[in-house]
Amino acid sequence: MNEETHELIREMVRSVPRGRVATYGDIAARAGASTPRLVGRVLSEDGHDLPWHRVLRASGRPVEHIAREQLGLLRAEGVLADGDRVDLRKYRWVD
Repeated sequence: MNEETHELIREMVRSVPRGRVATYGDIAARAGASTPRLVGRVLSEDGHDLPWHRVLRASGRPVEHIAREQLGLLRAEGVLADGDRVDLRKYRWVD
């Protein structure tokens, strides 16, 4: 991944508004990344200062090892989950 794609991914994650979510695929498409896996990579390696909790799997579920923290942060922003799944029809960021 080149530096431009890396920074575009960071910019797209940063732009997800409070109270909304996006999928890894949404962010990849907006940033022109070749795969949603690159979004996960950027977030795991360089996402500590980003609203990483606003990025979910296409199913609306968080990744298991961060699920509790992620759902708690989303709940604090008014994004409510049904069990471990966020309703993307209701909370997905679309502009």
